[in-house]
Amino acid sequence: MGIPHNPALGYRPEIDGLRALAVIPVILYHAGLPLFSGGFVGVDIFFVISGYLITSIILAQMLNGRFSLIDFYERRARRILPALFVMMLVCLPVAWLTLDPSDLKYFAKSLVAVPTFSSNLLFWLESGYFDATAELKPLLHTWTLAVEEQYYLFFPPLLMLAWSMGRKWLIVLLIAAALASLALAELGARHNASNAFYLLPARAWELLTGSFIAFYFVWRPRSVDSASHLDQAATLLGILLIGYAVVCFDSSTPFPGLNALLPVLGAALIIVFGNGQTWVGNALSSRVTVLIGM
Repeated sequence: MGIPHNPALGYRPEIDGLRALAVIPVILYHAGLPLFSGGFVGVDIFFVISGYLITSIILAQMLNGRFSLIDFYERRARRILPALFVMMLVCLPVAWLTLDPSDLKYFAKSLVAVPTFSSNLLFWLESGYFDATAELKPLLHTWTLAVEEQYYLFFPPLLMLAWSMGRKWLIVLLIAAALASLALAELGARHNASNAFYLLPARAWELLTGSFIAFYFVWRPRSVDSASHLDQAATLLGILLIGYAVVCFDSSTPFPGLNALLPVLGAALIIVFGNGQTWVGNALSSRVTVLIGM
């Protein structure tokens, strides 16, 4: 499967800026600011970014014949675990000083779940993201990392299998998986929100959206040095979709089913059409937003 070089798969500062656009609404949502009642959609943006970046790395290595599952998992562990353990150590004294005994017991469970990338399962079984007690769980935010790592446990070997079958079957299988995941997300959002919110089967389509973008850049190389009217319009639409979700969604919005299409498509439009030459890409590439996103 021959693939041309594509500069869009290299480092793009606007992606770091988009990551800042994912992080800031989540923080302001948890701070209780009414204008950011839908700030939790930053998680969906982050999943799209993650799917795009990691799939780009995998594809680059596969094209060079250097991809190894063992090396991939080893690099993920070396990159994530040290910072994760530091974060857990920082949380220990804070939890000890601020939590009551029952909450400390729950915190101890999360200490076991976090490094095994199963904290999303723990939080799914014991509570909801929008519960009043959620703010008493210092490690609640690690559920997103658990979902990501579970995705990257299954995605690379499945990708290798589909890759060997050719482009047609690769596209068919990935689209089928994404549609099935979106259907589960919509069903769960309407009938069992906690399942849909925390579990990989209902979130995989968001990560797969990012993966699709990586494939798109591989098969249809794009310039990152110019911006057409389409690029400008598409990235502005992406910002509007994300902004609408952040401002108009709240904890009563069925999520993450079809409603999650707004932030997911918004992020996808910015990644596909954005670069430093577009107004949106230029703003996201600023030193401040890149620093926050990194």
